[in-house]
Amino acid sequence: MSWPTIQKTPSQFKSQANLLDYEFTRSTFTWQQAQRELQGLPNDGGLNIAHEAVDRHAQGATANKLAMRWLGKNGEVHEFTYQQLHRLTNRFANVLQNLGIAKGDRVFALTGRVPELYFTALGTFKNRSVFCPLFSAFGPEPIKARINLGEAKVLVTTETLYQRKVAAIRDALPSLKYVLLLGTGQELTSIPGTLNFHQLMRESNEEFTIQPTDPEDIALLHFTSGTTGTPKGAVHVHGAVVAHHITGKYALDLHEADVFWCTADPGWVTGTSYGIIAPLTNGVTMIVDEADFDAERWYRILQEQKVTVWYTAPTAIRMLMKAGAEVAKKYDLSKLRFLASVGEPLNPEAVAWSHKTYGLPFHDNWWQTETGGIMIANFASMDIRPGSMGKPLPGIEAAIVNKNPAGKIEVVTTPDVQGELALRPGWPSMFRAYLNEPARYQKCFADGFYLTGDLARQDKDGYFWFVGRKDDVIKTSGHLIGPFEVESILLEHPAVAEAGVIGKPDPTAMEIVKAFVSLKSGYEASDALRKELLGFARARLGAVVAPKEIEFRDKLPRTRSGKIMRRLLKAQELGLPIGDTSTLEES
Repeated sequence: MSWPTIQKTPSQFKSQANLLDYEFTRSTFTWQQAQRELQGLPNDGGLNIAHEAVDRHAQGATANKLAMRWLGKNGEVHEFTYQQLHRLTNRFANVLQNLGIAKGDRVFALTGRVPELYFTALGTFKNRSVFCPLFSAFGPEPIKARINLGEAKVLVTTETLYQRKVAAIRDALPSLKYVLLLGTGQELTSIPGTLNFHQLMRESNEEFTIQPTDPEDIALLHFTSGTTGTPKGAVHVHGAVVAHHITGKYALDLHEADVFWCTADPGWVTGTSYGIIAPLTNGVTMIVDEADFDAERWYRILQEQKVTVWYTAPTAIRMLMKAGAEVAKKYDLSKLRFLASVGEPLNPEAVAWSHKTYGLPFHDNWWQTETGGIMIANFASMDIRPGSMGKPLPGIEAAIVNKNPAGKIEVVTTPDVQGELALRPGWPSMFRAYLNEPARYQKCFADGFYLTGDLARQDKDGYFWFVGRKDDVIKTSGHLIGPFEVESILLEHPAVAEAGVIGKPDPTAMEIVKAFVSLKSGYEASDALRKELLGFARARLGAVVAPKEIEFRDKLPRTRSGKIMRRLLKAQELGLPIGDTSTLEES
């Protein structure tokens, strides 16, 4: 199905979009100009993420502005102004200094979305140490692997998580010097080899001076699973804050008066770049919800917190679709003015559904752990072509490339020709290394491009369209098929809640398309429904592209960032080792 373009007019904007003239802004934009929107440390002391996110706002008229409102899963609410956040993050920076933790030392966090996680991240930046978030759902083995790969010196976690996941492996973590335990704020039970986070905070000074910080000083370490299953530590620097700030302004259209809710957990890159840094550098009020997804709770938060800008993931949007538009109609969502999505490509149906249900479409955008920030987006002022990633940010040069017979990278200039999505290096949030793996890092670059590993196409009007990961693309009877296209069509069937598509080896066609499907409430798996879905897809996609097999699953494996793990589906189908599943969503 060809989905109609959602056209934008100025009357649709509840505020003036930050990026009104796309072509003019792209033609005049420089990263040096973008950096001038930030303050920099005093006396030409460089760039420090925490200074730009917190301290510069705490020094003037915005000192008493609400920076973060935290919503506990049991009903607690805690609010922090920029001035309070300034003092609390100073305290944690002093905790680190008092422990002898220096510039470049790694501080890991293994917690849920609790306020202390945010103090830890920002205080670590202030101390010029390196912050590394871990998913609280990780088990002992992935925790051990990442702590050892990252040579963590400090781990901030809860008493419960420590006892369940860390205590038994503590002797296998040679670099780890300190474990700081969170609790209720009262004295924790004394556990050998641990320190009380709250007590250390109380005993620390709330004055702290950030030392000169080179923009190339390491600030963040994000682990991401590769297709081989081996975790990769992507290294990011303090200078990345320039990209965090300007992409928050342009791609998410953040204004100082906004109430912003990014639903992502800081255990993955979106929850750090856009769940901590970008909203604070842009001076907004951000909402942090401790609880897991629940449709009614989410709509209640949007209503009660008067959220204006909402950034979430396709999986959550599909779950809201599954709950139904009638649930949304029970709530006043009139304060919403901009919706954005990231994590995996957003299916066209979801864009159309949100436009119909909320009166606003979700704006998909594309980026990776390695890029550190949004690279391609559907901006507030631009017409949306449902299913498209949008257009590159100002300062980002994107292209579709393929290798010529000599093995050299060539730019594809013909519209709608599939190739690998590539970016010209040089944006501030580009990862600087895979930790301790220089050869692996160098393989990501060729002939002046960063090769993303994603296949895409660009239409005649400059919109980019995701096809699939290079490793996911299915070759059947000489045709290359992107699983996303097949999944999108299956999701248009009223019975389908989620779909994951893989290539299954076939002696004749090389591969055939196989789909794994979970159903919406009210539908039951049956041979009749399977035949109906096969026919539905064949009618929409044609015999070559449509799946030849469909298998029903109660639930598809997903990462906590919402991506369906096609790699895991394929490994299960073929009886292969499943590799690293540490980012797998909790069952």
